[in-house]
Amino acid sequence: MTDIREINEKIQSESAFVELLHMEMGKAIVGQRHMTDRLLIGLLSNGHILLEGVPGLAKTLAIKTLASAIHAKFSRIQFTPDLLPADLLGTMVYNQKREEFTVRKGPIFSNFILADEINRAPAKVQSALLEAMQEKQVTIGDQTFHLEEPFLVLATQNPVEQEGTYPLPEAQLDRFMLKVIIDYPSKEEERAIIRQNLSLDSTQVQPVVSSNEILRARKTVREVYMDEKIEKYILDIVFSTRQSDQNGLGNIRRMINYGASPRASINLALASKAYAFIKRRGYVIPEDVRAVCFDILRHRIGLTYEAEAENITTDAIISQILNAVEVP
Repeated sequence: MTDIREINEKIQSESAFVELLHMEMGKAIVGQRHMTDRLLIGLLSNGHILLEGVPGLAKTLAIKTLASAIHAKFSRIQFTPDLLPADLLGTMVYNQKREEFTVRKGPIFSNFILADEINRAPAKVQSALLEAMQEKQVTIGDQTFHLEEPFLVLATQNPVEQEGTYPLPEAQLDRFMLKVIIDYPSKEEERAIIRQNLSLDSTQVQPVVSSNEILRARKTVREVYMDEKIEKYILDIVFSTRQSDQNGLGNIRRMINYGASPRASINLALASKAYAFIKRRGYVIPEDVRAVCFDILRHRIGLTYEAEAENITTDAIISQILNAVEVP
């Protein structure tokens, strides 16, 4: 029998660094709590994150700030149409003194990878990134190198500018645990942003958490208690994207080309546990599942041409599913 009180006490003590990270990130980022929470969920769940929003919403700044607040290595890669896989992974270089080829590692060999404007690189570069994201390893020549933990790819893309871009294929989108849509700040937040940027006092973000603490927290996240009713709730949501007739959702069947994969169920369960951990709770409640559901599912549901013609979004479909599925 799981002792929830014991788990609760353990998480109360081990999740103390979450507030420290929020405070440190708050020095550089005004508002955007939804985005910073999702970055922490990805970090604690060992999942990659895709941030989408118009330029100037602090996507890149948020990722750089998170990396600065953790004792870890950080690499920024600006994706461009002329980028080659070797620019990302590294290559074999001939050493004339030794008369042999040696490996020169690329920027992928870091803990945090900022893939800026990921949809600007061609398919072969995106394919090279796939092995690193899924297998946590890189092959250069005939050698395979394991990437150091924690390893996290945080990618950004601009939804407005589509000229000269390469849309991410479904297989690669599915490798991202979360797809987070960034919205504009409120008027009060934007006033604070203006004041912060015009101020003469520059605030430096300091490392407040070690890599080992993050790795330890990842193990603790998996210990968060999830009741069988919550598991059934997650399965009901995911299966509604494939078999919409079951929950009286026959009206959305014509809108869905393909539903979410089993990876969605795994990630939804894991993200719900990470969200509970951030809220310093040792057990998952239905509100945790609903909180992360949009970010987990929005890039895993394929829309039909009919849905696109009617300007129906995956978020609208997820809303209908959440309203229809019975909450435990």
